[in-house]
Amino acid sequence: MTERPETGSHYPRAVLDLFDAYVHGAIDRRGFLQQCALYVGGTAAATATLTALSPDFARGQVIRPDDERLVLSRIDIPSPAGNGTVRAYVARPAAKADARLPVVIVAHENRGLNPHIEDIARRLALDGFMAVAPDALTTLGGYPGDEDKARAAFATLDRGKIGEDFVAATNHARDMAGSNGKLGAVGFCFGGGIANLLATRIADLRAAVPFYGSPAPLADVPKIKAELLIHYGGNDTRTNAAWPDYEAALKQADARYHAYIYDGAEHGFNNDTTPRFDKAAADLAWARTMDLFHRSLA
Repeated sequence: MTERPETGSHYPRAVLDLFDAYVHGAIDRRGFLQQCALYVGGTAAATATLTALSPDFARGQVIRPDDERLVLSRIDIPSPAGNGTVRAYVARPAAKADARLPVVIVAHENRGLNPHIEDIARRLALDGFMAVAPDALTTLGGYPGDEDKARAAFATLDRGKIGEDFVAATNHARDMAGSNGKLGAVGFCFGGGIANLLATRIADLRAAVPFYGSPAPLADVPKIKAELLIHYGGNDTRTNAAWPDYEAALKQADARYHAYIYDGAEHGFNNDTTPRFDKAAADLAWARTMDLFHRSLA
């Protein structure tokens, strides 16, 4: 079993940048291994590095799927403007089985609804929300259980239709059984971009929390009514490059927002299944996120 360093800081900057490029499809697995080998001493070490940097879902799990404090289900939501149907994972607290709860849409990274994002939904449920986590890979059979296969499948999808799937899921969640109609959204990486998109598309969305996500189209920023809480990793130069223009558009639109850049944190710093996880930054960002949701969705 490969030992995992506690944080991404144990890896050369060039290796972390290569891994980011690999995760986001700029290079393939072979390209990562060939280039990484130059920094870590050979192909065997590069292979071990890739294994160590990849998610370990069991290691990062916080709330077990069989936790008796939760009621979990999966629902199919019509998405006529998207891929036809999107399946969503729904988590709510068992102690409030008959209550009408505020809803938080959980938007995944570019690998579909993997075990980590389901875990995020369960965490939200234990904080008193009904979490609804759609899977953009529904039309291809859902998350395949393998991150490389999930990433490859995701790359074949129409991004516009994925956005429509999340819009459809949010509109459905407003009126679904157990919802009180108050809506928030949180997303990570690709899902951070979805959280920004939902803020421009869902007029009654109260709060949106993008973690290291792409901005919504700047021309649509004046449509935002939700309060935004935006999280960036200080070392994530690729994603952060879009922030100045996004901030200017938010100011021009007089949008309500707070943005935080966490010094020394990597892209994906909230994902506790990989060494890029930064506990201090993640704990602070999550506490701020929960404060916003409890205040705006109460």
